[in-house]
Amino acid sequence: MTSRVIPLIDSRVAMPPRAVHEYVETPAVGDLADKLGRPLRDLRISVTDRCNFRCTYCMPKEVFDSDYRFLRHSDLLTFEEIARLAAAFVRHGVEKIRLTGGEPLLRKDLHKLIAMLSPLRTQGGNELDIALTTNGSVLARKAQQLADAGLKRITVSLDGLDDATFRRMNDVDFPVRDVLAGIDAAAAAGMTPVKINMVVKRGVNEREIVAMARHFRGTGHIVRFIEYMDVGTSNGWRMDEVVPSREVLQRIAEEFPLEPLDARYSGEVAERWRYRDGQGEIGVISSVSQAFCRDCTRARLSTEGKLYLCLFAHQGHDLRALLRGNGAQGLTEKKIEEAIGRIWSARADRYSELRTEATPAMPKVEMSYIGG
Repeated sequence: MTSRVIPLIDSRVAMPPRAVHEYVETPAVGDLADKLGRPLRDLRISVTDRCNFRCTYCMPKEVFDSDYRFLRHSDLLTFEEIARLAAAFVRHGVEKIRLTGGEPLLRKDLHKLIAMLSPLRTQGGNELDIALTTNGSVLARKAQQLADAGLKRITVSLDGLDDATFRRMNDVDFPVRDVLAGIDAAAAAGMTPVKINMVVKRGVNEREIVAMARHFRGTGHIVRFIEYMDVGTSNGWRMDEVVPSREVLQRIAEEFPLEPLDARYSGEVAERWRYRDGQGEIGVISSVSQAFCRDCTRARLSTEGKLYLCLFAHQGHDLRALLRGNGAQGLTEKKIEEAIGRIWSARADRYSELRTEATPAMPKVEMSYIGG
């Protein structure tokens, strides 16, 4: 029988019913490698497509306005469905799971999902690395609850310390002090070191680079400076608005001398640098100027159960159909594992390595739908 790959489904189009055998013809379990030899090690799970910020580089107001149709609650994967899929991915070698959004802390009772994921163990028997990325807006009141549920690591998005700049970038007039309070609460709850992600956009917040480095230097927290990316199709991305990582490093090193650090593991996206005086480290993520596709080990699960193999993908593979398409329990665990294995084995994505002047205009799923 000829093997078939799960069909690509547009992220906003309902999937028509299909015969179960179309998804499960070729078994594939255990560790995986795609067509470029990349293993599956990281799974990013978006738990909501909603966000209370309207950051201009991610969910600009002119697109995500009051008329924008977000997913219905019934379209979202339940916590039980997410946990079931997560277990299947772990059996394929996933060692890290990151919960994202939208803004994941807008999903009601998210700590319950974390408690469901915490018992999972990697194939080697180690504790699963569970992390979360948040804009920090409600983190101050939820940090302890998340830590008690088993969350060990957290990343907070913060694009500047200047209040006027930050309010302008989040475009909902949210104050920077409340995000800083969330970072303090996460640290107090034991989720250290806190990572702070800053997207740098020329003409908007590049003057905040050194200020961010100075503020968090010596705190034990790690600031990561991210090149502004051509994710999705709504942010009007232009190459001349990208501040290359080498410029970021130069600005910081002029005030605080730096030296490189080795990567902690294969496939780490952030290039690590430490302050020569021992006051901590920073990272730069250079997906535009220095593409790292060849080491990418990440898959992304959307809020409604579509599996995306690249941050810049246009279409996803519908795993929710496998969970719900064959009675109350969907397909067996083995069949779901087979489907995941076959999808990853056929992967050959490397958008950033192939980026040209034309590719930013290509249709791509919005980052708020699949997380960063």
